[in-house]
Amino acid sequence: MLIQFIVFYVFAAVVVGSAFMVIAARNPVHSVLFLILSFFNAAGLFVLAGAEFLAMTLVIVYVGAVAVLFLFVVMMLDINFVRLRQGFMQYLPLGAMLGAILLVELLLVVGAFVVSPEVDTLAAPMPPVEQQSNTHALGQLLYTRYMYLFQASGMILLVAMIGAIVLTFRVRTGVRRQSIRAQVARTRADAVELKKVVSGAGISGSL
Repeated sequence: MLIQFIVFYVFAAVVVGSAFMVIAARNPVHSVLFLILSFFNAAGLFVLAGAEFLAMTLVIVYVGAVAVLFLFVVMMLDINFVRLRQGFMQYLPLGAMLGAILLVELLLVVGAFVVSPEVDTLAAPMPPVEQQSNTHALGQLLYTRYMYLFQASGMILLVAMIGAIVLTFRVRTGVRRQSIRAQVARTRADAVELKKVVSGAGISGSL
């Protein structure tokens, strides 16, 4: 038990420290690397809690896809971070006010959180956790008791993805784009032109 407590506090300290460095590091590449470190340590906390499926999903999905994608985007894009930080002090009072409001709301939610004694009677009967695997218990919760919330979160992510695509899609004048529809609808008469070449004159002389 002592080793588990020590490992838990080590993982938790690294998660908190790396999460702080994500927003404190000046280099965006270092921020992404600290984010990957926090994901790995959070996965270690999931393993200690007995949620090995969530730990594996966190490493495969977030570290293997999302964080690496962030890293490649930051390294490939030529972003002028000095220019982006120029208006930081201008919006600092507004950001501080919004952060204070969010903190007050979180404190009110946490302070008013009370577990109702009728929760056990309202919940759907489920077999004991000891008789289920971690994946089975998680799937049963997501797709039965929290199905509507799970679908709602999926719709929110879908709307966010569509919004990001719409915001980044810009029609630029003077830029030639590939039209798949025009290529598919192209006929042989549009693409091939037969020329009768006179003997000894060459192609340029016959045009």
